Amino acid sequence: MKILTGNDLATGDVIWWTGSGWSRHVHDAADVGADGAAILARETAERHVNAGYEIEAEATASGPLPLHIKERIRASGPTVRTDLAIDTSIPIVRA
Repeated sequence: MKILTGNDLATGDVIWWTGSGWSRHVHDAADVGADGAAILARETAERHVNAGYEIEAEATASGPLPLHIKERIRASGPTVRTDLAIDTSIPIVRA
């Protein structure tokens, strides 16, 4: 599956495309299929996202899980301060 990510223009937060808007939680992300580039072009032009891009993810029972470790770290939050984490249930290293 393919999902979209980027940063919120106002806060800098990592955000994920839900199919109708943006969320701080990767588990809300929607599979964009072949429409990722068109969605990003529109959302960037409307200034809803900064530096957006498409990534590969796998569907899990709790929602999408990015395949690349960089994106799992972005989804879970800072690794140096777990008290600031967005979602500690996201495994950084896949089993």
